[in-house]
Amino acid sequence: MTQSTRALHRQAALVAGKPAPHIPPRATKAHRIASDAEAIAVAGELAKEFATGAAERDRERRLPLAEIEKFSQSGLWAITVPKEYGGAGVSAVTLAEVTAIISAADSSIGQIPQNHFYMVEALRLSGSEEQKRYFFARILDGDRLGNAFTEIGTKTPVDFKTGFAERDGRLLLNGQKFYSTGSLFAHIVVAVAKGADGRVHTVFIDRATPGLGFVDDWSSFGQRSTGSGTVTFDDVEITPFQVVDHERLFEQPTPMGPFAQIIHAAVQVGIARGALAETVSYVRAHARPFFELEIEHGYEDPHTIHALGEVAIRSHAADALLVRAGRFLDIATASPNERTVAEASIAVAEVKALGTEVAQLASTKLIELGGARSTLEAYGLDRFWRNARTHSLHDPVRWKYHHVGNFYLNDQLPPRHGAL
Repeated sequence: MTQSTRALHRQAALVAGKPAPHIPPRATKAHRIASDAEAIAVAGELAKEFATGAAERDRERRLPLAEIEKFSQSGLWAITVPKEYGGAGVSAVTLAEVTAIISAADSSIGQIPQNHFYMVEALRLSGSEEQKRYFFARILDGDRLGNAFTEIGTKTPVDFKTGFAERDGRLLLNGQKFYSTGSLFAHIVVAVAKGADGRVHTVFIDRATPGLGFVDDWSSFGQRSTGSGTVTFDDVEITPFQVVDHERLFEQPTPMGPFAQIIHAAVQVGIARGALAETVSYVRAHARPFFELEIEHGYEDPHTIHALGEVAIRSHAADALLVRAGRFLDIATASPNERTVAEASIAVAEVKALGTEVAQLASTKLIELGGARSTLEAYGLDRFWRNARTHSLHDPVRWKYHHVGNFYLNDQLPPRHGAL
C-alpha cells in the first residue's frame, strides 16, 4: 500500500467517524491489588458506580473515559501480572469473576480490557525477560494496552495485510485495523502484523508514536461505548524490542486460547446476570398483571414467575460453568500439555456456548416480562440484548458445539488458536 493510498484510507475512516479522544500520559501510579479476594471486592465496588449511567452512555454512544481511568487506576488491569514481577497473579477463576461482575454493570466496560489481559498473557508466555520486566512494570503502574488485531477486507479474521519491514535502515509498520477494542483508551497499542519472515507478530507501540492514528468510527447497534473502531499505521517506526512472536503462542500447548476465551465467556455471563437482576427490579416496580388474572401485581403472574425461574436456573448454571472453566484453565496454566490445554479449551467453550445463549434469553425475557412500557428509550433496557447479540459475534458459538462434541465423542483434541 502506497503512502497516498494509506492517506485515502485514513481520510475515509475520518469521514465515517470522529477523531479519537486525547489520552494523556498516565499521571499517577495505580493501586496495586495484592490478592484474589481484594480483586473481587474492588470489582464489586466499581460495578456499583459503573451501573449508574450505563444506559445513558449506551444511548449517547459516549465513551467511558472517566470510568476506564478509574478502572485501570484501581489496579484491576494488572491483576494477571505474575507475582514474581510484582503482580497479584490471580487465578483464572478470579479474572473471570471480575470480568463478569463488571460486565453485569456495563458490558462495554467489561469487554474493553479483554485484549489488554490477552497481551499480558502473551508477554508472560512469549516475551523476553527484558520485555516482561519493562512492560509488566508499566502495566502495574497503570498503563493500558489496546488491541489492533483484526482487519476488514481479508479472507478471514486471522488474515493480515498489516506488516512491518526494514526500509532505509528503519523498521516501519504500515496498515489499518478495525474492531480495535480498547485502543481509543490505551497508552500502548498492540498491533498484530506480519514481519518480513512471514510470521505473525505482536508489536507494542506507545500512543504518541508518529504515524499512529485513531478514529472513533464504531457504529454497531451493540457494545456502543467500547470504541472498537479504526487504528491506522503510516510508516510507524518500531524496534525489535517492541516485537513479540505471536505464532509461537500456539505452536506448542499453552493456555493462550482458553485464557482469551474465558474473558469473552465472562462478558456473556455478566450480561445474563445484569439482565436477570434488571428483570427482577423492573417487573416488581412496573409490570402490570394480565387482565384475565385476579391479582394485584404483575410479579404475581404464574407465567412470569415460571419464566423468571427458568432464566435464574440457566444463569446460575452458566455461573457454575464459568468457575469450572476457570479451574481447568488454572490447571493448564500450572501444567501445560496437550491434554490439559485441550480440556481447558473445551471447558471454556462450554461456558461460552451456554453463557451466550443465557445472555440472549435473559435479555429477551427482560422485555417480554416487562411489557410494552419496558421498550421505552428512557429505560434503555434493550441494551442488554443488543450487547449480548453483538458481543456473541466475536467468534461463532456454533463452532464451540462442534469442538465440544468431537472431544467427548471422538476424543478429538481441539485446535489451538485464540478463538478456542
